Amino acid sequence: MSESERVSSSARAFRERFGGEPAVFSAPGRVNLIGEHTDYNSGFVLPIALGERTYVAGARRADDTVRCYSRERREEHAFALAHAWRRSGKWHDYVEGVARALAARGVALAGADLYVSSDVPPGAGLSSSAALEVALGLALTTLAGAALPAPELALVGQSAENDYAGVRSGIMDQLASALGRAGHALFIDCRSLEVTPVPLPKAGVSFVVCDTRVRHAHAGGGYNERREECRRALELLQRSGRAVTSLRELGIEELNDIGKLLPEPLDRRVRHVVRENGRTSAAVDALRRGHLAVFGKLMNGSHASLRDDYEVSVPELDFVVAQAQRESGVIGARMTGGGFGGSAVILVDTADLERLSTNLRASFQARFGHEPVVRVAVASDGVRRETPARA
Repeated sequence: MSESERVSSSARAFRERFGGEPAVFSAPGRVNLIGEHTDYNSGFVLPIALGERTYVAGARRADDTVRCYSRERREEHAFALAHAWRRSGKWHDYVEGVARALAARGVALAGADLYVSSDVPPGAGLSSSAALEVALGLALTTLAGAALPAPELALVGQSAENDYAGVRSGIMDQLASALGRAGHALFIDCRSLEVTPVPLPKAGVSFVVCDTRVRHAHAGGGYNERREECRRALELLQRSGRAVTSLRELGIEELNDIGKLLPEPLDRRVRHVVRENGRTSAAVDALRRGHLAVFGKLMNGSHASLRDDYEVSVPELDFVVAQAQRESGVIGARMTGGGFGGSAVILVDTADLERLSTNLRASFQARFGHEPVVRVAVASDGVRRETPARA
């Protein structure tokens, strides 16, 4: 289904369920090329916004009720904006969270009917939650007759994720979904929130996402645990006399001394963050210079660090990365996203793309009993209001 067909389908589904004519909004998922678990440490990341998007068709209501139907979950949830909120642990925490986060920023919200559908696979490490949050943010703001700049929509999404869904994520996912640019990666400084588009190679190579279909559930799990470990490490370093406000401020030359100050596994967590920031900055430079072999080696090093020092990989991801790195034409490979399941990202010569995809599916099937989903990642634009054709 083409993008225009997808937009029209969302509008049609809204009309069938709620009646009336909706506006349609969408926001993309993302794949992070390098810079993992650095965003909540005020570090550097390099994601691209994907062609896969979440769509929100919506219309304003006369009361203060928000009704939201999810196509994928086949569930409807309704809540009154004036009522108190309580976490449910379900998908609609994200919907209510976005509404509450907007209200906290002074947006005078109106009731709305919303129909949500998505091409971004949940639990694949491709930020399905951020795509939902950012698309909802634009939809609810616009339907209320208000406006927020894209970076503010990203912060609203992060607040929904942190304060309402209970995942203590950084800002990368929402910024990528809000500010994505076709043909570019985004070099994001997660302390200043400065976003710099970096052109991707126009021909000859492809970024491939291999979804292991091992689903993660970050809330209350390993992701939050890693963030807490970083907080504890920073606190211990500050107590030892280090004048730092985030792990991002530490240099590689300090790692030996830092290792003596921190217990296991905190020393390895810090080692990953410090080196990953260095790898990400070097990767941006390599991409700008067209040094793709260097970029690939940095991807490989990132995966080894995430596997051994940060311990967020799983056997299925390690298998995909190792298998890809043995294939001809592959320049680099690493797990992507928060980990504990999800996807790997692979940089490959386009001429070898079909063979790589075939071999990954076959070898993974033989090892784990099911095929992964292999797709080409196309860098796309960020959140936007769509123009549906009346069908």
